[in-house]
Amino acid sequence: MTQYALIMLAAGIGIPVLAALNARLGQFLGAPGAACVVLFAVAFVAAIAFYMLVGPKTLTQVVVAPKHLLLGGILVAFYVLSITHVAPHFGVGNAVFFVLLGQLLSAAAIDHFGLFGAQISPLTWMRALGISVMAAGVWITQIAA
Repeated sequence: MTQYALIMLAAGIGIPVLAALNARLGQFLGAPGAACVVLFAVAFVAAIAFYMLVGPKTLTQVVVAPKHLLLGGILVAFYVLSITHVAPHFGVGNAVFFVLLGQLLSAAAIDHFGLFGAQISPLTWMRALGISVMAAGVWITQIAA
């Protein structure tokens, strides 16, 4: 379990870094969309390398996979496009604050209802309080600046 926590901590650290780097690339190129194309090209190469490293599994099943399972690609594109466009105008901290708030809310709903096959973890009053404290903590970091 510790390894999973560390992997996700690293992913969490990477999100604001990604936002700042891609926002700056978008400004440098003069087009947030161009920065996103570059980011996804690099990400595609990295994903292919990882895929090849862990041992190729069949991709042919994707044609029969439920189509709603492919929406993750649209969501990641929306995130990258939106953060690349918004961060230079709104600030990386403010942009990530609202991303985190959205993550807290959607994660709670997904867990509570077991959406998309997720393990059910009911939203108890204590869990809702914890999520509220987390959200308040992130908010405080933004108003204190």
